Formats: sequence, C-alpha cells, structure tokens
Amino acid sequence: MEFNVRRLAADAGTFLSRAVQFTEEKFGQAEKTELDAHLDTLLSWAESTKHWTEKIMKQTEVLLQPNPNVRVEEFLYEMLDKKVPMRANNHELLGECMIDSGHEFGPGTAYGSALIKCGETEKLLGSAEKELIQSSAINFLTPFRNFIEGDFKTILKERKLLQNKRLDLDAAKNRLKKARVADARSAELNSSPPLGEEYVAHFSYMLSFLHVRWLKAETELRIAQSEFDRQAEITRLLLEGISSTHAHHLRCLNDFVDAQAIYYAQCYQYMVSLQKQLGSFPSTFSNNNQQAGSSSASISVPTAQPAASLPAPPPSQASPALNELRSTSGTRKARVLYDYDAASSSELSLLADEVITVSSVPGMDTDWLMGQRGNQKGKVPFTYLELLN
Repeated sequence: MEFNVRRLAADAGTFLSRAVQFTEEKFGQAEKTELDAHLDTLLSWAESTKHWTEKIMKQTEVLLQPNPNVRVEEFLYEMLDKKVPMRANNHELLGECMIDSGHEFGPGTAYGSALIKCGETEKLLGSAEKELIQSSAINFLTPFRNFIEGDFKTILKERKLLQNKRLDLDAAKNRLKKARVADARSAELNSSPPLGEEYVAHFSYMLSFLHVRWLKAETELRIAQSEFDRQAEITRLLLEGISSTHAHHLRCLNDFVDAQAIYYAQCYQYMVSLQKQLGSFPSTFSNNNQQAGSSSASISVPTAQPAASLPAPPPSQASPALNELRSTSGTRKARVLYDYDAASSSELSLLADEVITVSSVPGMDTDWLMGQRGNQKGKVPFTYLELLN
C-alpha cells in the first residue's frame, strides 16, 4: 500500500510538472525543445498517410455499396462480431423481376423470352459484383483498415510518449536553470556574509541545500535527455516504416485494379453474349440503337452456320417471286422466319417475326440477299426469309 501511494504521488507530481510546462509554453513563458527536421517531416508524412488512407477507404466503401443504410447495417454487424446476412443486390433483384415477368408473358413469345434472357444476365452481373466486393474487401480495404487501427495507433501512442518525454526534458531544463540562478545569488551573498555565528551557519546550510538541488537538477536533466533521445529514436524507426506501408498499399492497389478489371471484363462478356442472344431490335426501334449497332459490329462473334446447314425454305416460298426480285433489281418486304446472328460487319442480324426490306445485288451469292432495317444494312440469308406480296 505504501508503494502504491508513493507511486501515485510521483505520477501526480510528474503530471503536474508536465501541465505547468505545457501551460508556460503556450503563454510563451518557457522554452520548448524542437524536434529535428527529419523527425518532424516523418510525423507530417504519417499524418498525411493516415488522412488519405481514411478518405480512400471511405470512398471505396461508397463505390462498392452506394446505399448508406446498408453500410451502417454492415458496420453494426461488424461491431457486434456477427456475420452479415446474405441479401440480393440490385442486379439480382432486377434479374428476378425480369424472369418472373418473362414467365408471365410466356417463354414462347419473343418479349417473354427476351425478358428471361435479360434476367439471367442481370443475375450473372449481380454475382460478379458480389465477387468484386468480396475481393476488394479482403485484398484492399482490410489492409488499409489494419494500418489505421493497428500501425497508426502504435505511432500515435509512441508520439504521445515522445511529447511527454519532451515536456519532462524541458521541465528539467527549467529546474536546472532556476537552480543555477539561485546558486549564483547564494554565491554573491556568501562573498560578504553578515556578522554573527548564527548567520554564518544559516548561510552555510543554504549553500549546501542549493548545491544539492543544483546537482539533483543536473542529474534529472541527464536522465530526461536520455529518455527523450531513446523515445525519439523509437518514434523515428516507426515513422520510417511508413515507406513499407506505402509499398504494401501499392500491392493492395494493384489487387484492387485487377479485381475491377476482372469484374468489368466479365460484365462485358455477359452483355455481348446477351446481345448475341437477343439479336437486333425491330425496325421501329432501330433509330434509338444505331450507335450501339455500329459499335457492336466490330465485336468478334462465333462464325455463323454455313449455307448448307441453313434451314430449308418453306414450301410456301414462291421461287418466281425471288426470280422477279433478282431480275428487276427492285426491293421487297420480307418476314424473318428465324433469329440470325451476324457473323461479320457485312451481315445483318435478324429477329424472328420482324419485317425488313430486301433487294438483290448483282454478283452476290444466290443464298443471300441485301437486307435493310432503317439505317442498318447488310447481307441476310435467303432461307431465313419469307418474301411478302
């Protein structure tokens, strides 16, 4: 108990000494030991790293989860150390809605079939988005958070200790300065001591007391200087580790970019595949999709079926009508019998039941005609068409 009381009294004295020193520095009544330029630069570098790491983390979380309510919910689950429940994201919800509506309209109809295909693709996009979020959380956000909650907290702790040691050092310097002033004044008085034995004894005692006080102040200063230098070295070594932190964060950034590249490549593949499945829009919608049609023309797609394997013309198809079309070089309306995916930019994709304009071009293969839908134009297989009167 006696040890605890003494320790408490010593701690209280140290705290009071630091408080007095800090207050005097603020009012300009005491000198302050400045850190060396290199250490001060490292401290600023660490603060800047912490600031921007937090901002990057926050914006990344907003990017991966734009809904603030969901972010708060996930944070609460994390604080309670509980697993976040699985929920469908926006792509998956849209996909389910499209699939249900497609079944309602009928999978056998063009619109119903297209809705089901779009819904399945949206669910694939949702799954890819979940993989991106999981990969980014593990390889990017977690290392950044570990720095803020681990390494930087250690730096803050050591920096606070350095600040305390600096206050102790300046307080020791101040005490030594006061002891020297008092000792000098005593020396002046001792040079012409007053008469009387009592005064001589009193001055001798005061000189001895001031000398002991001066020696004690010098010892405290040496100890305080040693502790300050040691703490400054520890803090410097920790701060120099920021360079390693930057290197580690660079690797994490590369992982995040790789995850995004994989995600967007998957999304691109899914959408290109969906475009192939849907084919082109009917002529009534072609004006709204000219740009998309021109850009998708450069996309490489699987080779179309050879002419020998194309469906045979229906029995109702009149060959005189085809001969007349080729002989007059005019145009005719034709109904598309089957979906067809263009194999190159010179061909035109077709959607079953749509009506297009066709014409014959001299020198073209007999199995092909020139088709036109709005401003889109390209070769189409004759066996996929039914000429209309």
